[in-house]
Amino acid sequence: MKTLPPSDRPSDHEQLPLSGIRVVDVGNFLAGPYAASIMGEFGAEVLKVEHPISGDPMRRFGTPTKRHDATLAWLSEGRNKKSVTIDLRQKEGVQIFLKLIAKSDVLIENFRPGTMEEWGLGWEQLREANPRLVVLRVSGYGQTGPYRRRSGFAHIAHAFGGLSYLAGFPGETPVLPGTVPLGDYMSSLYGIIGVLVALRHQEETGRGQVIDVGIYEAVFRQLDEIAAAYGLFGKVREREGSGSFVAVPHGHFRTKDDKWIAIACTTDKMFERLAEAMEQSELATTGLYGDQRKRLAARDQVNQIVIEWVGSLTRDEVLERCLDKEVPVGKVNSIADIFEDEHFQARGNLARFEEEGLGEVVVPAVVPTLSATPGRITNLGPPLGDATYEVMRELLDITADEIRRLRQHKII
Repeated sequence: MKTLPPSDRPSDHEQLPLSGIRVVDVGNFLAGPYAASIMGEFGAEVLKVEHPISGDPMRRFGTPTKRHDATLAWLSEGRNKKSVTIDLRQKEGVQIFLKLIAKSDVLIENFRPGTMEEWGLGWEQLREANPRLVVLRVSGYGQTGPYRRRSGFAHIAHAFGGLSYLAGFPGETPVLPGTVPLGDYMSSLYGIIGVLVALRHQEETGRGQVIDVGIYEAVFRQLDEIAAAYGLFGKVREREGSGSFVAVPHGHFRTKDDKWIAIACTTDKMFERLAEAMEQSELATTGLYGDQRKRLAARDQVNQIVIEWVGSLTRDEVLERCLDKEVPVGKVNSIADIFEDEHFQARGNLARFEEEGLGEVVVPAVVPTLSATPGRITNLGPPLGDATYEVMRELLDITADEIRRLRQHKII
């Protein structure tokens, strides 16, 4: 029996905003399919179409569990989906898939551009099956352009989109901007924006359309002013470690008990508060570092003062003094810190489930929080093919004998 936190329990009378929308997710891994997970959290029926034998490779990506078809990554990101197995490389599988598309509202795919067309499932065929269909296509480089057929992964998108160049310390090797696939998550978020806009257009016109998202584009769009700065002034922003070229002190600092805190003083007023917290108010005078330009010019000296002060105190002591003076400060949390943090607990950011044979599985809860129609998690990543019979028999009206034949031929 799964246990839902109170914020994730739909009330009996609740009508979630995406109820009545059927989404077919035929993608692999995360870029694109994450958009389907979000739609499922807010009421959409999400049918995860997978290969009958191997399923989504995401099932084998990440930390293994006692369930042979589910890693922890799959349990978390396959949430709120039903698994339907169809082999799209077989002609009969394509025909069944088109019948499913005819009864659906949204299709999400993330194959290399041209793959769906090779299977006879290009936009023309999809639109013929369902003129109202909204299609989200996520790929490494988008559906057009000279690189369209190249393999796309979040790591490559971080590099190509300009984010990895900024990550690391001056003059050193660019590093991964975290060991998580940010590009996959970001491209899915832009994708769901496109889907919701397209559904609005569909309501008004009765016509569907295609949303084309390149993973690198989602990464590039997050890089604030660097395009404008290069276009106007030829300025190339370089790696700055944990600091920022626009503010100081602005970075991560080690405490006496070998923990880390983040401090962000982006204005003169914020630095004045920090100086008071350090009991060194003179630092914020105009003769020293009270002016932003003077602080930036003396970046190393200012940072060293803060490094020494933070290093003389425990993390809790630094936090107490900074928070008392309203200095922007926060812990650099490990996941262990997050599990213990009272704010994460109060906000319900950790959803806990009892999974048969696995015990308690904790996953990130639904974001964003809606006051009237909050999202919910009905299930974690499903077993392979758990809804195949239901969909074939009840939705597509395929007979039980025909379903047996399709299974024998591994079409479903």
